[in-house]
Amino acid sequence: MKTRVVLDLKDHPTYGFGPRMTTWWGTLAFCALEGMGFALVSGSYLYLAYLSESAWPIGAAPPDLMPGIVFSILLLASLLPNHWLKQAAVKKDLRRVRIGLVVMSLLGLVLLGVRVFEFPALNIWWDTNAYGSMLWLILALHTVHLATDVGDTLVVTVLMFTKEGRVPRRFTDVEDNGFYWYFVVGSWVPLYVLLYWFQRI
Repeated sequence: MKTRVVLDLKDHPTYGFGPRMTTWWGTLAFCALEGMGFALVSGSYLYLAYLSESAWPIGAAPPDLMPGIVFSILLLASLLPNHWLKQAAVKKDLRRVRIGLVVMSLLGLVLLGVRVFEFPALNIWWDTNAYGSMLWLILALHTVHLATDVGDTLVVTVLMFTKEGRVPRRFTDVEDNGFYWYFVVGSWVPLYVLLYWFQRI
């Protein structure tokens, strides 16, 4: 039986960007799972506040605002270089990608440094009571996500400065990393309101 070639795909790329890549869908599922984790923890926090009635926060002053404000401004500002980096990755502009990755790596390390000051600014320790435990848990969960993405960014940065950086498929790793950063930033906005302003309302 003779076979007939209908369409020759050998010259087509074996990778794509965004929803055309299975890694993008994996990252989306990862974000959905982690988002549910944030929702469960936030719900527990609100339930505890409901049970305590008027005695909220329990046994402590509300968190100091300054570290959270500085962190939030820097985190929101990071959306601009992240967007620029994602565009450069889609265009496969290696020079711009390298610059963008270095900038995002430095921003991520600065954000982790600022986060260190947020924990004592909560004005309560994790083992003081249930209120303190919930504050620390919420902040620690987001810190894990932040550290995960910063670590991934550092690895991808090193990778793009090697010969692997010239492999076209690697640009999809950069784009996927930027996609996850949107989740890190977006998830922080409601958590920031919950941690720093809910007690003041």
